Amino acid sequence: MAGLFKPARHGGASLTLDPVEVSILRNLSVQMLELLGPGDEPEADEDPLARLFAEGPSKAPEDPALARLFPDAYTAGEDYGEGEDAGELSAEFRRFTENDLRARKRDDALAVVRSLDGAGSDRKGRSQVQLDKDGCTHWLGGLNDLRLTLGSRLEVSDDPEEAEAMYRLPDEDPRKPLMMAYLWLGGLQETLIEAMAR
Repeated sequence: MAGLFKPARHGGASLTLDPVEVSILRNLSVQMLELLGPGDEPEADEDPLARLFAEGPSKAPEDPALARLFPDAYTAGEDYGEGEDAGELSAEFRRFTENDLRARKRDDALAVVRSLDGAGSDRKGRSQVQLDKDGCTHWLGGLNDLRLTLGSRLEVSDDPEEAEAMYRLPDEDPRKPLMMAYLWLGGLQETLIEAMAR
């Protein structure tokens, strides 16, 4: 896999992907949309102010990947003041922020899928993805969410020795394709950041 981002003249970024890379990235993004679940579409006559103050869930997701995407805002064991409990504070914070965060993550994944579907192609049949500044921001969020999810599924840890062992998985290990995708997404993310900084 060789597709990496390059700065574009108009201030965005461009990416050339072969059909296999497009398939992998599109498939992972669609799976992300399935993991996030459907959005709450507003009713045609719904009061916009009521929609703005709609409350979300107060419990952390049970799925480890979703828990990684929607972590608690407060850490147990920290001192948040007299009578303040990290669990209660996190539940309150989640109730008012998770719906918006989930919607943003859906928008990012959808932007990746739409960019791939709308990409032109070169003479070799490779897809040419062109992103403006907003597209870069959506892709950066989408790639980050994909990496967090794969890292959670692979149980990538902060321990350097464990991480090194994951990077050297033998070919017969069933986790190897996911680890290769995880590393490739990291390269995409890094080169997109570099392209956006120019």
